[in-house]
Amino acid sequence: MATTKFLSDVLGTQPAPELWLVLATAAAALAVTVPRTLWRLSRNAVTIAHEGGHGLVALLTGRRLEGIRLHSDTSGLTVSRGRPTGLGMILTAAAGYTAPSLLGLGGAWLLADHRITLLLWVATALLIAMLLMVRNAYGALTVLLTGGTFLLVSWLTEPQVQAAFAYSVVWFLLLGGVRPVFELQTKRRRGEAWDSDADQLARLTHAPAALWLFLFHSVALCSLIGGGRWLLGL
Repeated sequence: MATTKFLSDVLGTQPAPELWLVLATAAAALAVTVPRTLWRLSRNAVTIAHEGGHGLVALLTGRRLEGIRLHSDTSGLTVSRGRPTGLGMILTAAAGYTAPSLLGLGGAWLLADHRITLLLWVATALLIAMLLMVRNAYGALTVLLTGGTFLLVSWLTEPQVQAAFAYSVVWFLLLGGVRPVFELQTKRRRGEAWDSDADQLARLTHAPAALWLFLFHSVALCSLIGGGRWLLGL
């Protein structure tokens, strides 16, 4: 009986929040994305999504995921084994910078369908799965705290709090997915980040890194526009 009720709550729909809450959560996400001091902290969540994207696509394309490392400077590393070339490697390399935005877009789609609880539990499950593959203490602590926050909100809070949290997270992924691509572009212009995902993709595909940067920008901006319209009910 309890299991049936739990599944009903997770798979069911919840009331849509008021527009003021949607706008307030967008402003909150913007507030932790734009200022450099706050971005240094909040960027850790984007790194989790970035490296998680690499890891998930590696598994989906048949590669062997060796482990994920997250560092306090907000950098990360995902190691997978398999063919060093080919479609699987290309998709795995391309997944990092696109993952936060695409996760945000998927989250916006669920929220537009009023699946707030389902979104929170899916996110919790993904974080638990990622925790099993993290191979350093800082990374494990970061993912554990993030997953624990999702779990507590999903399990203990009222629907209004869950809605505010879910909308904040999705807005943050949509907004936070844009900034790292611009940062990468700036670093490459300065001659830094010579072994970035874009450069690895350039070597794998013989297409210029600038083309991959354009793809990253396109995914981030289109996800922000599309996801934002869903969240605002437009």
